Amino acid sequence: MAHSSHRKTSLIKLYYISQIKGTGQGSQALSFPLYLPNTFCANKTKGKTKLNQPLLCFSLLSCLSLNPPAKITMGTELVMVDEIPFPPQITTTKPLSLLGQGITDIEIHFLQIKFTAIGVYLEPEVVAHLQQWKGKPGNVLAEDDDFFEALINAPVEKFLRIVVIKEIKGSQYGVQLESAVRDRLAADDKYEEEEEEALEKIVEFFQSKYFKKNSIITYHFPANSCTVEIAFNTEGKEDAKIKVENANVVEMIKKWYLGGTRGVSATTITSLANALSAQLCK
Repeated sequence: MAHSSHRKTSLIKLYYISQIKGTGQGSQALSFPLYLPNTFCANKTKGKTKLNQPLLCFSLLSCLSLNPPAKITMGTELVMVDEIPFPPQITTTKPLSLLGQGITDIEIHFLQIKFTAIGVYLEPEVVAHLQQWKGKPGNVLAEDDDFFEALINAPVEKFLRIVVIKEIKGSQYGVQLESAVRDRLAADDKYEEEEEEALEKIVEFFQSKYFKKNSIITYHFPANSCTVEIAFNTEGKEDAKIKVENANVVEMIKKWYLGGTRGVSATTITSLANALSAQLCK
């Protein structure tokens, strides 16, 4: 099978996988039978292979029924991410540009398994909040977690559009999301009853969903707001959405996707770093 041109996530052995929880204060080895379930995703950081939380290998997300609904602007050309088309611009409350794209995938004995395609849409004005990194090349920014922390905290609108490549159950995705966010919260000593309740609502939202190929999930993070609107769209079903208002949970969802070397998709982080480096040089 031909590999995509994206930076590939690291090779996972078939027999076991290491799961790094929180900030790396503890690790746990997990055993597998002779098949690999669709529930983990490798990530490569500074030459070392690790598994970030039950990394949503099949992270799936994307847009449509938000409040207000996101409008897709068909420009001159769509951006293809592993044969999945992404519009170069969408409009929520204002036009947002596609500044990062990638996939979640793993390699098993040189066989690449792809789970989702991801598009990151941001206000072009985001570069005004990243000026201290002006002149830094993309490969340096991709390894700079302080840069991505500043990106996450920038008071601009952010929109994640994730398209399913490999089918999974919504309940599986919900558990992956819950685990990734909970581990980050616990590591920062922010996991309290309010955060647990917010996560339970998200898990319940995904519980009855089935993520067919080309299903779309979106995360819409309004500017100057500690909320996120999550929407799910799949063929033959009505659009569904949920609003999350717990600021700590919202922060960790952002970090799951935009968290630099600890982000769920290394290819997306690399793409974002290169695009923002180019924007900062203008």
